[in-house]
Amino acid sequence: QVQLVESGGGSVQAGGSLRLSCVVSGRTFSSLVMGWFRQAPGKEREFVAAIGWSGISTSYADSVKGRFTISRDNAKNTVFLQMNSLNAEDTAVYYCTAGSRSWRMIRTDRPNEYHYWGQGTQVTVSS
Repeated sequence: QVQLVESGGGSVQAGGSLRLSCVVSGRTFSSLVMGWFRQAPGKEREFVAAIGWSGISTSYADSVKGRFTISRDNAKNTVFLQMNSLNAEDTAVYYCTAGSRSWRMIRTDRPNEYHYWGQGTQVTVSS
């Protein structure tokens, strides 16, 4: 049973920062492509960022480039999302996800490319 548990969400003022964490258990973490998606009320789930097994390959949604950074610690089975310069449009439930396809094969911005999902953590940015 693969489990993904997110933490680090909360409320912050515009311009502030948060760091999300996601711990994975039940599967060899280093073999997984890890991603973050988010879903705001009334909107579809959207891609935020993804990272390959080595931590070298990354991809970002245009809306977060230069503000968010995804990273991973394979020794701790954990993926992080550092979010800076937050604005009200970043308010959403953030989901950690994992996929077993290789980085070269996976379409990182497609939710159905991923096999495992966390329960989500709420991020609220007030202006």
